[in-house]
Amino acid sequence: MMDTIDCFRLDANRKINPATRSKFGQFMTNASVANFMASLFANMSGEIRLLDAGAGVGSLTAAFIQEACNRQEKPNTINATVYEIEPTFFEHLKETLSKCKKLCSLNNIFSDFTFFKDDFIETNSDLLSNSLFDKNKLKEYSHVILNPPYKKILSSSKQRKLLSRIGIETSNLYTGFLAIAINLLQNNGEMVVIVPRSFCNGLYFKRFRKLLLSSTAFKHIHVFGSRKKAFKEDDVLQENIIFHAIKGGIKDKVMITSSHGPQFEDMTQRSVSYDKVIKLNDKEKFIHIAASDMDQYVVDRISTFNNSLEHLDIKVSTGPIVDFRLKEDLCKTPEKNTAPLLYPLHFNLKRIEWPRESKKPNYIKISKNSKKWLWPNKGYFVLTKRFTAKEEKKRIVAVVYDSSLPGELIGFENHLNVFHKGQKGLSKNIAYGLSVYLNSTLVDKYFRLFSGHTQVNSTDLRSLYYPPLHVLESFGSKIDENYPNQHKIDRLINEELTQMTDKEGFDPVVAQQKIDEALEIVKVLGLPRGQHNERSALTLLAILNLRPELSWKKSEKPLMGITPIMDWCRNNYGKEYAPNTRETFRRQTMHQFVDAGIAVYNPDQPDRPVNSPKTCYQISSEAFDAILTFGTDKWKEALAKYLSQKETLIQRYAKERDMQMIPVELAKGKEIKLTPGVHSQLIKNIIREFGPRFAPGSKVIYVGDTGDKIGYFQKDRLKELGVEVNRHGKMPDVVLYYPAKNWLLLIEAVTSHGPVDAKRHSELSRLFETAGPGLVYVTAFPDRATMGRYLAEISWETEVWVSEAPTHIIHFNGERFLGPYE
Repeated sequence: MMDTIDCFRLDANRKINPATRSKFGQFMTNASVANFMASLFANMSGEIRLLDAGAGVGSLTAAFIQEACNRQEKPNTINATVYEIEPTFFEHLKETLSKCKKLCSLNNIFSDFTFFKDDFIETNSDLLSNSLFDKNKLKEYSHVILNPPYKKILSSSKQRKLLSRIGIETSNLYTGFLAIAINLLQNNGEMVVIVPRSFCNGLYFKRFRKLLLSSTAFKHIHVFGSRKKAFKEDDVLQENIIFHAIKGGIKDKVMITSSHGPQFEDMTQRSVSYDKVIKLNDKEKFIHIAASDMDQYVVDRISTFNNSLEHLDIKVSTGPIVDFRLKEDLCKTPEKNTAPLLYPLHFNLKRIEWPRESKKPNYIKISKNSKKWLWPNKGYFVLTKRFTAKEEKKRIVAVVYDSSLPGELIGFENHLNVFHKGQKGLSKNIAYGLSVYLNSTLVDKYFRLFSGHTQVNSTDLRSLYYPPLHVLESFGSKIDENYPNQHKIDRLINEELTQMTDKEGFDPVVAQQKIDEALEIVKVLGLPRGQHNERSALTLLAILNLRPELSWKKSEKPLMGITPIMDWCRNNYGKEYAPNTRETFRRQTMHQFVDAGIAVYNPDQPDRPVNSPKTCYQISSEAFDAILTFGTDKWKEALAKYLSQKETLIQRYAKERDMQMIPVELAKGKEIKLTPGVHSQLIKNIIREFGPRFAPGSKVIYVGDTGDKIGYFQKDRLKELGVEVNRHGKMPDVVLYYPAKNWLLLIEAVTSHGPVDAKRHSELSRLFETAGPGLVYVTAFPDRATMGRYLAEISWETEVWVSEAPTHIIHFNGERFLGPYE
């Protein structure tokens, strides 16, 4: 069911007007995320009253119903209420609810689905407003599953006024939806939602956090490592999280998991006490999500510095010059009575470079309008960018401005944050010491943990912990004419922390540096992009037994199996992967390591059975010798020698048709050879994955686009089945004969050409019109993204199979599932 509904989602995404999406902030949930969310509910028994607001095509409701039907302890009744106001989604949503009702009926669950085409906030703010006087009128839900719209709402907007009327103050639609849902949830009711991470900190969401944390208890929080992967068909720049909470629940343990993307194939996990997530004495009630022990080390280390800016008597403010409001005072060249004006573009590495040639002005006139926004040009100011570009490695970029530019006044533009003391600069050492701290990797990692966006606001900076003044003074005194590099900055911070705690301890910055170096090695050794990730970097470190504090020349060559590798990652780098990711390590890292000659499979016993629990891997001697030199002058030479000896996977994948063919075994001991590439791999998957699952015992009649000139064509057998065609007479990519059902499956493998659309359906039906067996038309896609591009073209009464989800087939309407139509 979920594969079909994911087709609805892709089709709706294609149809929706971008202006409408912008207006309502709609980003729909894909099937894998929806299924994961539904799996988080603890209790699905008894009588369920479900709420899904902003339902889209119904993916979350469908996932919930499917999960409930699959549970051992099923519910007796499901009453689901869905809200959706976008007409583009209505037909798909109705179809989804119909499928859900049928599934419930098959599982002997009474169900009732109510679809409101109304504004969720408007409808329920009225209900909640009335319920303040009459609690009995309020309908409460036992379960809430939610992917609310993401959009800022102005204080003058209708939604903002409606929310204010019921005591909810928020600046974004998603927290408005959540706040109402919390009020509609019954005591001990459960909610699972996917939302931006931005509510976890910051002044704007403080009231919402207070409502959420006073009403519910977190049970599970999932973090996505990539901003775009959770909604990869959409341009979403926020970091997203999924959380499961229980209204009035006990605040004990919280399970925190993370994955890079929505397939959850590299999921890490850790269980923590509640006070690790919400600090007991934190007045701001920030939500700290440390997805690994290494992340927790970051939080613990920075917490050693426990000073606020207020305690240090230092202020941070947004730059006061809003240039579009002072257009008449801006000028690119100096005039009489002007002051320097600084923008982020004047940052050059860790110093100010002014003036600069650009579209932006370098000066501002000192006028009646501008003077009140200009500050005394005295002392040392620390400046940070409020917005960092995607390509910048650091979220916080700080420089010191030493008041050396001409004039008595200085202008700081609104895209800067300015650290100051009563609008005047700080002392030299304090300013440089503060900049060193802000530019440290430790602060950057901590900021990423509690901030879900690339914006760095003054309120965020006020929320950080800072070292005491004498430590900032000490940092600053060590800065000479050459600002320190990143390594020296991090060493200064680490030395101070070691002195303050009187112990060495695990240094997450050093650990991350080692992981980054390992990732660099993975890339230069020629592994494909699919292995350019933290999992593969940690695997390399594991088979070298290289702990964070060791240099590369200390590498070793242990024999290690997959489970020991995963245990090693947890014990030495604080990354605990979920048990079900074992196959991901094996198939998506170790297989490629072996193929690339980086690792050797079962070197101690090459003939060991495939499924043996003693299966192990070892770094190859050639790779080991090269890696020992990493970070030394000999590295480039050693790498070149290794690469000249070992053909890289990337090169092997990229070869043309003269490359080694991929053998595909067929019935009766025959085989064909396919040229490598996405199309041929899909054909192989059709024969190896699709056939055995959906046409078991079928015979391969025809395979097109093979590597040899003859190809594979059982022409005489096809003639026996009533069809006589020319070899290249517009045949489908694959033809299978399924004797058990007497079907001919006509399969198009779509990677660059179109699917079985109405025209192709007509062509194939004419070509095979004399066939004795029934005809089944199938379009095969390598992945859902490719399928999404062709949804509108797929003919009715055909089947769709997606190779990345090989156990499911999607039927495009008709009376029955997977069969010929007369």
